Amino acid sequence: MTKILHYREKCIGCAICVEYAPNQWELSADGKAILKNSERKGETDILEIDESEIETNKMAERDCPTRIIKITK
Repeated sequence: MTKILHYREKCIGCAICVEYAPNQWELSADGKAILKNSERKGETDILEIDESEIETNKMAERDCPTRIIKITK
């Protein structure tokens, strides 16, 4: 299963992830991105995604200016 790893503490709130994949991402009141329905492990938020969600989240991974989004299998 493919997973998104998100290192939220380093988020600068550019919202590129929200723009590309609003079903998985939203901005919180503090201006940082939240990976919806994710599980927190240490300082990392983790979410399993379906095949249909990979492409848009890879775009977010590619364009995130702080490189805090990782897509893994």
